[in-house]
Amino acid sequence: MKNARTIRSTLMLLAALIYFVPLHAQTGYSLKEAVDYAIKHNLNVKNAQLDAVSAEARIGEIRAAGLPQVTGAVSLTNNIIIPRFFLPAKTFDPSAPDDAPPSAVKFGIPWQGSASANLNQLIFNGSYFIGLKAAATYRELAQKSTTSSKVTVAEAVTKAYYSAQVAEERAKLLDLNIARVDSSMRETKAMNASGFVELLDVNRLEVQINNLQTERQKVQNLIELSYALLRFQMGMPANEPIKLTDDINAVNVAELRSESESLDVSYEKRIEYSLLNTQEKLAMLDLRNVRSGYLPSLSASLGYGYNAGMDKFSQLFNNPWFNNMVLAVNLNIPIFDGFTKKYQIAQKKIAIDKVKNNQNLLKQSIDLENNQASINIKNAFATLETQKRNLTLAEEIVRVTKIKYKEGVGSNIEVVNAESSLKEAQTNYFTALYDLMIAKVDLSKAKGELYSE
Repeated sequence: MKNARTIRSTLMLLAALIYFVPLHAQTGYSLKEAVDYAIKHNLNVKNAQLDAVSAEARIGEIRAAGLPQVTGAVSLTNNIIIPRFFLPAKTFDPSAPDDAPPSAVKFGIPWQGSASANLNQLIFNGSYFIGLKAAATYRELAQKSTTSSKVTVAEAVTKAYYSAQVAEERAKLLDLNIARVDSSMRETKAMNASGFVELLDVNRLEVQINNLQTERQKVQNLIELSYALLRFQMGMPANEPIKLTDDINAVNVAELRSESESLDVSYEKRIEYSLLNTQEKLAMLDLRNVRSGYLPSLSASLGYGYNAGMDKFSQLFNNPWFNNMVLAVNLNIPIFDGFTKKYQIAQKKIAIDKVKNNQNLLKQSIDLENNQASINIKNAFATLETQKRNLTLAEEIVRVTKIKYKEGVGSNIEVVNAESSLKEAQTNYFTALYDLMIAKVDLSKAKGELYSE
C-alpha cells in the first residue's frame, strides 16, 4: 500500500509538471508570428534600422549647414617679451645722420584681452540646396534598405520553419513505424514460440527495428538542429524553448496551385529594383551637385566684440574695454578650376549609366528567377502527387503482405521489404512536401510578395 501511495504521488506530481511547465516554458509560434518576432529581434534588421536612424542624423547635419552659425571667443594674451619694429632713425630724430642705425621700437603692450561673438549665415550655395533635395532621397534609401533586410530575414525564417515542421513529421512517422514493427515482432515471437515461424523471421524484424531506431535518433538530431537554426534566424536566445503551431499537413495544395499559376511580373514589387531606382535618384542629384559648383556662393558674417590692452594684468579688468563691430558679405565666384568639375561630371554620368545597366540586368534576373521558380513549383507539385500515390500504394502493400503472412501464404521477407518501402515512401512524401513549400517561398520572393509591411 505504501508503495502504491508513493507511485500515485509521483504520478500526480509528474502530471502537474506536464500541465504547468510547458505552458510556462514554451511559446507557440505560427509562421507569421515567427516572422514578426524575427523582424523585431533579428540583429541584421536591427542594424538596418540603426542605419536608418543614422541617416536621419545625417539629414539633420546637412540641414544644419544652412542655419545661422554663432561662435564666441575669449582671448587673454601676455606678451612676455614685446616684439620690436625697426624704423629709420629720422622717424623720431630728423637731425639724425643718414647712416644712423634704425631705431628699435617696442610695438605692443604686455597684456591684451578680447571677447567677441561672430554670426555666419549662408545666403546662397548650389550644393547646399541640392543636398537638401538629396536628404529626402537618402532617407528613402535607408528605409528601403531596412525593408530589404526584412525580406531576407522573412525568407530565412520561413524556410527554417518549414524545415523544422518536416523534421517533426518524419519523427512522428518513424515512431509509428517503430511501434508497428515492434508489434509485428511480438506477434512473430509468439508464433516462433509456438513453432509456426522460424527464429530468422524474428531476427529480421529486430534488425529492422534497430535500423528504425537509429534513423529516429538521426531525425531527432535534425529536429534539434532545425530548431536551433530557426531560433538563430528569429534572433531568439539559443536556449529558449519554442513550439510550432502551424500544421504542414493542413496545407491546401489545390489553393497553393491556383495561387502559383499567375505569371505576372511586377518589377516595382521587388525591393531590389526599388533600391536601384532610389540609387539612380541619388546619382542624378550627385551630378547636379557637381554642376552647381559652377554657380557663385554668397554668405554674410557679423562680428561684435570688446578688446583692451594694459601694461599690468590688474589694470586689464579695472579699465574700460572698447567695442568693435564688423559686417562682411562674401561672394565667391568660380572662374577656372583646371577642368576639375568637367571630369567629375564625366564620372558622375558614367555612374548613372552603370545604375541604368544594373536596372536592366536586375530586370533580366527577375524574369529568370520567376521562370525558374515557376518551373520548380510545377515540378514540385508533380513530384508531390507522385509521392502521395506511392505512399498510398505502399500502405496498401504493407496491409496485404501482413494479411498474407498471418494466413501463411506470404513470407516474412515480403513484410520486411514492404515496411522498408513504406518508410521510404513516407520519407519521399515529406521531402516532396518540403520541396514544394520551399518552391512556394522562392516564387513569392521572385514576385516580390514574400513580405510586405
